[in-house]
Formats: sequence, structure tokens, C-alpha cells
Amino acid sequence: MKIGLIGTGRIGAFHAETLRSAPGVDRIVVADADTARAHVLADTLGTEAAESLPRMYADGLDGVVITAATSAHAELIHQALDAEVPVFCEKPVALDVAGTLDVVKRSNAGTVPVQIGFQRRFDRGYRAAREALRSGELGWIHTLRACTSDQAPPPAAFIPSSGGLFRDCSIHDFDILRWLTGREIVSVYAQGANRGDPCFTDGDDVDTCAALLRFDDDMLATVTATRYNGAGHDVRLEVCGSKGARIVGLDDRAPLPSAEPHVSWRQSAPYTTFMERFRDAYITELGTFVDVAAGRTESPCSPAEALEALYVAEACDRSRRTGEPVRVSDVRTAAK
Repeated sequence: MKIGLIGTGRIGAFHAETLRSAPGVDRIVVADADTARAHVLADTLGTEAAESLPRMYADGLDGVVITAATSAHAELIHQALDAEVPVFCEKPVALDVAGTLDVVKRSNAGTVPVQIGFQRRFDRGYRAAREALRSGELGWIHTLRACTSDQAPPPAAFIPSSGGLFRDCSIHDFDILRWLTGREIVSVYAQGANRGDPCFTDGDDVDTCAALLRFDDDMLATVTATRYNGAGHDVRLEVCGSKGARIVGLDDRAPLPSAEPHVSWRQSAPYTTFMERFRDAYITELGTFVDVAAGRTESPCSPAEALEALYVAEACDRSRRTGEPVRVSDVRTAAK
């Protein structure tokens, strides 16, 4: 198989390396708006660099992986669908609901598979928690507690184009909560705060947030996120039921130094980035896309599913701005 990759930044370089060792992939072609950077990566990995996207598609591809800037995602997905090439795109589908809806409609109208990159669906801990929940082993679920905490903030230049903390970070939690429980989030109440760099306020964003979610079966969930978790990169989920519980992300690299005397489980240095925390999940995710592109399996995360997580993120952002609870259905209705 011949796979193209568009976007040769940090995550793009990681995905290119992963694809190079993926079973069934024998050729990789990389492309970037900065063609010099594409050639550097190609030389490093011993792959090919495309001089332009039209040339890359004209030469033939079995699939394409999009890891370019968020603002380019929707257009690049449409280009891949025009070329009838199966496509994997890192989240988000687009910067806004309207752009995401356009991709969903286009994808639903055709037969070319599109996979959106929510890598937590491929993490072994989340999968084990999902199995325990759906088997009934945990009883009925009363509370879920999710957190996404970066050790250090991204560059200030990223903030205005990020979509905001709920859309950039917490959207992973919204997606995984829907995927894990099989239930829909019906209402949210959210707050945000800024105690760090002024760039967040200047970019109309927050550096820390918290949201209370209610599901359609009256389950409750809390979702928190921050850009300033000095202890390390911390992504966890607690699933608490009437018969038992599971905690995802509580391993020997979790950045959770205990205040209790003589209590410690840490054996290794704490995670510092999302790529360390989810390295294995990313590899599994890309391997799955190769199967999708080859027609061996269906897309495990469609644009329509990504849109549902975005609706929740939009509701949370509206709630933190107004100080009022927001129903997700109101956001959905307003978008159509």
C-alpha cells in the first residue's frame, strides 16, 4: 500500500514513523506547505516527498493521513474525498460546527471512508474500562470523573487558532465518555479561569476549566482540564458504579505524588506530553486506519461522531461565557 501524509510537524513525523513499520505499507509520501520541511522528514525516514498535493494524488494513493494545521483540516478532507482516497484526519474535523457539518454531509453522501483521530479509543485502559462497564461488572454508573492536564502550555501563537480549551483538550474527554458509556450527554454547566499567561485571556480562551455533564440516563460526569499541571501530563478517567469501579491512567508514570505517608506507586518518570502518554494508542490507531484504507474494516470514528463531541464542547464554551447551564440539543438545533 502507498500512504500519503500531509503535515510534517511533530505529530506528523511521529505518524510517518509509525506508518513506515505498519504491516502492508510499503511506500510513504509526505507533503507539507513547507516543502523544505517535507524533504527533511523524507530524508530522515528514507521516504518520498511530494512537491505538491495535486501531484501526490495524481501519482496514486491507497490512503492519506492528515496532520496539518487545524485550519486546513476540512479543506484537506474534501480534497481527499474528491480524489476518492480513504482519509485519516487528526481531530478536529474543522474549526467550527459549520465546517464540520459540511464534512459530515459530504462523507455521509459517499462511500470513501473517513477516520477521525480520537486516539483514546485505542488505549488499552479505556478499552478495559469500557468492557467492564458494558459487561455489567460495575453495576449502574453513578459518576465519571475525567481530566486532561498538560504539564506546560502550548506556544502563545497557537491559542487564537486552537478553538479554545474545551474544543482543543476536553473534546477528547467528551468523545471518550460517549464511546465508553454508549450514552448521550444532554446538558452541561461549565466554568473557566485564567491564572497563567495573559496570552489565554488575549486569545479569548481560558487556561483551566471544569464542566459538569448530565447524560440521558441521569449519569453525572465531571471533566476538568488545564494547561499548567506542573507535576506532569495527566490524563485519567474514574468510572464509578454501584458494584465496582475502574480508573484509567493510574499507572506508574501517572503524575500523582501522594500526600499520604509511605504511599507511592511511581516507578518511572512522570509523563510530560500526550505523545508519551498515548504512544501505543497512536500506533494501534494508525494500524487500524491501514485496515480501513484496505477495506478490511469500517472507520472506527466517523466525522459524524466527531461532530457530536464538538456539540458538547460548543455547549461547554457557551456555558462558561454565560454562566448558565446549556442543553446540547439547543446547540445542535442552532447549527442546522
